[in-house]
Amino acid sequence: MGEWRLVHDVRVPRRPTILHTRLRVLTSQLPLTLLLTAGLAAAPSAWDLHLYSGWGQAAVAAHAALFLACLVVPWERLPPLATLWIPVLDLAAIGLSRVAAAEELPGLGVLSVLPVVWLASSRLSPAITAALSFFGPLLAGLPWFFDAGPDDSPGRIATVALLSLTTLAVAVAMEFVKGQLARQQRRVDSKEAQLQALLAESRERERLLNTILDTVDVGIVAVDAEGRRLLTNSWQSRLEAGAAPQGASTAVHRGWEDHLLLTGADQRTPLQPERRPIRRAMAGESFADHLVCFGGAPAGRVVSTGARPLRDDDGGFGGAVVVYNEVTGLVNALAAKDDVVATVSHEFRTPLTSIIGNLDLVLGEELPPSVLRRIEVAQRNAERLLALVSDLLVTASAAVQLQPRRTDLAGLVEASIGSAQAHAQAARVSLSMEAREPLWANVDPLRISQALDNLVSNAIKYSPDGGSVTVSGCAAEGRVVLQVRDTGIGMTAADADRVFTRFFRSPAVRDGAIPGAGLGLSITKAIVEGHGGSITCRTRPGHGSTFTVELPADGPPRSF
Repeated sequence: MGEWRLVHDVRVPRRPTILHTRLRVLTSQLPLTLLLTAGLAAAPSAWDLHLYSGWGQAAVAAHAALFLACLVVPWERLPPLATLWIPVLDLAAIGLSRVAAAEELPGLGVLSVLPVVWLASSRLSPAITAALSFFGPLLAGLPWFFDAGPDDSPGRIATVALLSLTTLAVAVAMEFVKGQLARQQRRVDSKEAQLQALLAESRERERLLNTILDTVDVGIVAVDAEGRRLLTNSWQSRLEAGAAPQGASTAVHRGWEDHLLLTGADQRTPLQPERRPIRRAMAGESFADHLVCFGGAPAGRVVSTGARPLRDDDGGFGGAVVVYNEVTGLVNALAAKDDVVATVSHEFRTPLTSIIGNLDLVLGEELPPSVLRRIEVAQRNAERLLALVSDLLVTASAAVQLQPRRTDLAGLVEASIGSAQAHAQAARVSLSMEAREPLWANVDPLRISQALDNLVSNAIKYSPDGGSVTVSGCAAEGRVVLQVRDTGIGMTAADADRVFTRFFRSPAVRDGAIPGAGLGLSITKAIVEGHGGSITCRTRPGHGSTFTVELPADGPPRSF
């Protein structure tokens, strides 16, 4: 096991020692020993000289002793430079061998290069290495030089000098290579230190990110372009574990969402695969406030989900981030409120119906004009209150109940225009229709008529003093588009964003004392969306408003 080093709070393994000190000394000595043995074995006469001459015996004994010292001496206990005595003594032993086998092995002095390489690769200073590399082979060649006769002296002087210069050149080259390697090693060490610092910083940021993600009370899931999960925090893991089938493995994998028990906001209707948050995000959708229930009622948890795509360097789809925010308490509170409103409104209907019925009976009798006027006022206000109660019942319903059938929407528009004529004449507003051809769609005619009546009634109400209201319709690409345009007071952009909210009334409407409860448009929106359609508003203050309704010609889609 390698040694561990702590760098900026990050433990990284240090490169392990390749060879033990004693084994390293032995491997440094082994090439010289093998080459000398091979040279002597290739020239049997050289062995004879070594065995029968004093120089040869001394050389063999020196080489054997040095090789044995490499094996038995505990070099790891000695100072690091103690091992350099081996190459120094090798030079002396090579000198003795040259004297013993000068004729049989004239090139034996070349072996001096091996101890010089050993010395040059050590930690000695360049000056000491150069001195040993030059004077070592020179001194080792003196016995061979003095053993020659007068005639051989000039040649042997040149040989000894040339060998010394050669080993010096080898040492200088080794020093140059060592310098280059040292500089490269320093650069590598610098890069490694930078990488370790970056690694420590990255891990610190990762710990911080994980701490933050596990602290927030929202679920977060990040997926790549292939649908593989890149990140899931602990809150989301617990949420999904509560919706996992009993006995199923909790290991998160691609397609894990398909196995979860997910329902719509009503906590009853199973959520179709293509409507599940991660599936929608993988399809490239960007959405918000998509209500999903994890688990079945009554223990299900309702969450509001949103998604944003991730883009790669080329701007292509690189994945998505999906956020889950629990709104179970809010949904339950709204449901409780709607139940209260529905209950109270239902209880109001019975006495109001009785009051209106009795007022109708009284109006059929002969009464003084003053009493008649007061009863008529009471009747109008009772009918207005009954209409308000009816609207409250519709808005409190969990879902709009539809009974669709094939219907001509142009006929519904014409009927709505006809019903509003009296109201328009009283307000001095002109009504017109631009939907002559049949517009067939599979809708609930009663509910669509209610939506049209709300839109036309609002257009007349907010277009006083000789304005105009136009209702148009057309069919295009499997959808029917209806528009209600008026030339009334219009709204600001901020008001238009909230116009479909229940009980919302713009400041201009409140200041103008225009009657209303702010429920008509929210009911209209619920009816249109119940048919799988959409409604939008385009408006400008002082320039009127245009409400556009789009309905599928084939009728409402299946739930979720």
